[in-house]
Amino acid sequence: MSKNLKYYYDLMSQPSRALWIFLEKTKLPYEKCLVNLGKGEHLTEEFKAINRFQKVPCITDSQIKLAESVAIFRYLCREYKVPDHWYPADSRRQALVDEYLEWQHHNTRATCAIYFQYVWLRPRMFGTKVDPKQAEKYRAQMEGSLDFIEREYLGSGARFIAGDEITVADLLAACEIEQPRMAGYDPCEGRPNLTQWMARVRESTNPYYDQAHKLVNKFAQDTASKAKL
Repeated sequence: MSKNLKYYYDLMSQPSRALWIFLEKTKLPYEKCLVNLGKGEHLTEEFKAINRFQKVPCITDSQIKLAESVAIFRYLCREYKVPDHWYPADSRRQALVDEYLEWQHHNTRATCAIYFQYVWLRPRMFGTKVDPKQAEKYRAQMEGSLDFIEREYLGSGARFIAGDEITVADLLAACEIEQPRMAGYDPCEGRPNLTQWMARVRESTNPYYDQAHKLVNKFAQDTASKAKL
């Protein structure tokens, strides 16, 4: 019986990209429902009826309306047939994935997003000025998270964040780490473990990884070109 899965997303959103890559890679049947954040489509009463938090990503199917990317990943892996490596049934392997999923909220997710928003997004949308000292503070916080991943999660020859196979933790992490590139920051510079891991995530999920990051790559190139002027 079809569950009529609908996915609401905007590929400028980091967790939206992660879930989109997952859905495409696993070949789960779903309806694509684009929500243009730039036009404020998530703030309408119509969208509020779908997601009370008025954010993307979110899903609906015949059984549930669900927001929050981590909750969505866990739900899809429980309720739909997907390869076990994405969110392992084995308790210990799953616990390692969960450890990152919980840690990332106040680390990778928060620090990369705050830096990106302050340096690139808010000046672009609202014309705000960037205070170099504040930007450096946010950059240092972000680099603390990136260095921790480089050293603790990807040290000692680890192929992926929670073991030898790619999981949902890798998708969420990689998509967050891509975001600061639009602000002119290269997260891979000086981090060889992170560089190799990013390449493995991309290789494991292409062509969908590149498709999801098409706009991100364009803005990153535009920022790099302006910096050379």
